[in-house]
Amino acid sequence: MTTSLLPGPLVEDTWLAAHLDDPRLVVLDATTLLPSPREDGDHRSVSGRGAWAERHLPGSRHADLTGELSDHDAPYHFAVPSPEALAAALARLGVGEGSEVVSYDSGGGIWAARLWWMLRAIGVPAAVLDGGLGAWETAGRPLASGDDTDPVPAVRPVTPVVRPDLWVGVEDVAAISRGERPGTLVCALPSGGYDGSAPTRYSRRGHIPASRSLPGRGLVDEAGRVLSPEELAAKAGAVLDTDDSPVVLYCGGGISAAGAALALTLLGRTDVSVYDGSLEEWSKDPARPLELGS
Repeated sequence: MTTSLLPGPLVEDTWLAAHLDDPRLVVLDATTLLPSPREDGDHRSVSGRGAWAERHLPGSRHADLTGELSDHDAPYHFAVPSPEALAAALARLGVGEGSEVVSYDSGGGIWAARLWWMLRAIGVPAAVLDGGLGAWETAGRPLASGDDTDPVPAVRPVTPVVRPDLWVGVEDVAAISRGERPGTLVCALPSGGYDGSAPTRYSRRGHIPASRSLPGRGLVDEAGRVLSPEELAAKAGAVLDTDDSPVVLYCGGGISAAGAALALTLLGRTDVSVYDGSLEEWSKDPARPLELGS
């Protein structure tokens, strides 16, 4: 069995700088622009390709989570593509059999975590750059700019090794919420999104009944670096039980939830899944309940 190049799900800028020229490694910028809603229903998402073109890690390519790395036939934004469609899109970015990926962003790490989770779900070795573009820049490392990059090498698309346990659908979430199957529902939105005090991009405010609050943005520091294991354990331990109940994470569109999934994975949890449709899908159906308050 081939040993992975990556030391784990999170890498430091020093490690990446030392391995940037390794032909097995593909660096992908997953930055996406998602402004805060000005009013309920105000959903505006924009590709981060322009931000990538302004400044990016040398040799990196932009992975467009608003474009071909999402399923546009789904009834919600940022839907994960089928494993085969995802493998084909990755091949067009130079990710093929034998490739390993480091994802990063300039938006606090949740977009990089989302891409990492998608790759993990089809068996592609991947990691997130801790602190993202900011950490790289703060360390004084070189940056590139411009939309022109080296031609993407021809690669053989990966054969997806699918992990269906990493995703959960709406009916499973509903069953957990009703107490009909085991699981702990965790909302990774900020507290205002959880309790309904802040405007929402989606149809209705609030959280899925029986869910708990663990904001994904609160699991990184002001520089976008993941908190220490001790700090993560304290935050997670205040929300999660110590039993073996599997954890199902959601947010508005499965992005902050992926950031929380990265944190829990770093703590050694292997029973974590993400509800891809999250509140955008859930809130569209008026028959599905939402609760306000904390």
